Amino acid sequence: MSLLLFVALPVAAAVLAWLSERRGPDWPRRVALTAGALLLGHALYLWALTGTDRFIGQGDWFLELQADWFPRFGIGFHLAMDGLALLMVLLTALLGLMAVVSAWHVRERPGFFFFNLLLTLAGVFGVFLALDLFLFFFLWEAMLVPMYFLIAVWGYERRRYAALKFFLFTQASGLLMLVSIIALALVVQRETGVLTFDYFRLLEAAIGSRGTLFSAAGWIMLGFFVAFTVKLPIVPFHPWLPDAHTQAPTAASVLLAGILLKTGAYGLIRFVVPLFPAASMEFAPVAMSLGVVGILYGALLAIGQRDLKRLVAYTSVSHMGFVMLAIFAWTELALQGAVVQMIAHGLSTGALFMLVGALQERLHTRDLNAMGGLWSQVPRLAALGLFFAVASLGLPGLGNFVGEFLILLGSWPVSAGLTVTAALGLIAAAVYALLMVQRAFHGEPGSLPSPPDLGRREMTALSTLAISLIGVGLYPSPLFETAGPALTWLRDIVDLQMALARGGWP
Repeated sequence: MSLLLFVALPVAAAVLAWLSERRGPDWPRRVALTAGALLLGHALYLWALTGTDRFIGQGDWFLELQADWFPRFGIGFHLAMDGLALLMVLLTALLGLMAVVSAWHVRERPGFFFFNLLLTLAGVFGVFLALDLFLFFFLWEAMLVPMYFLIAVWGYERRRYAALKFFLFTQASGLLMLVSIIALALVVQRETGVLTFDYFRLLEAAIGSRGTLFSAAGWIMLGFFVAFTVKLPIVPFHPWLPDAHTQAPTAASVLLAGILLKTGAYGLIRFVVPLFPAASMEFAPVAMSLGVVGILYGALLAIGQRDLKRLVAYTSVSHMGFVMLAIFAWTELALQGAVVQMIAHGLSTGALFMLVGALQERLHTRDLNAMGGLWSQVPRLAALGLFFAVASLGLPGLGNFVGEFLILLGSWPVSAGLTVTAALGLIAAAVYALLMVQRAFHGEPGSLPSPPDLGRREMTALSTLAISLIGVGLYPSPLFETAGPALTWLRDIVDLQMALARGGWP
């Protein structure tokens, strides 16, 4: 029942937070903070148990919950956790708690705000744990609706436009995913005589080992690919992201950048390549090229922004391009780098959005041209801004450097040309990160009034993220040890299916 807790607790807390508003405006945030702390504590407890004999499970899957849901249609309630899922759950729990902290001063309908925030977390947890594809789709859609309300109700000046754009892009991609899931289940039923949406049974059917890019399996793979890359997002499916980030409240931006984007990358690693290895490997050069385009395009657009929040949003497009490159390189080092990059990006970009939110709350503007000279006025905020900016550009000793280095190292044997081109994104990252710091914190002070510096609550939250980034950068071994067996298992599945496609065994 440890797995069910990750979904049930935030749902129960969401309802309690909404109802507790009757007792006073402070109660919803207290409920949300308590739930966030419990979820993080539970995730850390499970991580501490990895490698011990206290887990009951087989192989690389050390926790599992399976029950019938709609057995007539082959749909089950199947949750499971391996090392990859555990790390994503840990990231979700940590950034969920940070989102609650960053929304501490929400005064407009706080009960409904934390209701939607906690429901979003429940959906994300479920996405990382679901191994029935219909259940996965259900939870995928469930996390979108509360995020829509967070943007549309508590966002900024163009919040309704941004929320609608976010919803249309993600809903359209979700429907494409549903069609692909149903098509996959029907193809497997035609081959095996069994209607199922279970991940392991679909892998055993090995439909994807025989499908080229333009076969039925190939078209289904492309449906999954588009659905996940819209959420990642990758050029040209990215236009919703800058508007959603710019108009979303700070807590929603933390969730969007920190964990919702990772659901797209997780889907590519968990489902697309293992279920459709032949078509994926045939499509890999195109996917890797799209990743490199995203790296350069996102970085160049970030350089040209004057809206600080929009600048940070475009950096996510660039960073997720590295993840796309790594996934379709599908080497051991590249996949390890992708996992580290997902975690480090969540920590650094989530922190940057918290800092931007703190600046906007104090200055009532996101315009970099109106800022300047803030280092002497808010030294703690400026110092942390510099730290997370250099983390974003990949400074050695911090988590982002480890992820990007491994991605480039692991992608080199697959495509040296694309790897070299992707490395140019590191130069562009240095430009936008240092421009952001120089224009916001250095130079002559603008005409804006002198703002207060970060308080104890904000310093505690941001220092936690900073320490986490340093830990990942200096000692990433626990991440490798946790995700390594899961990544090896996925690579073995792909190798086996490709060997079967060639008519032999590896």
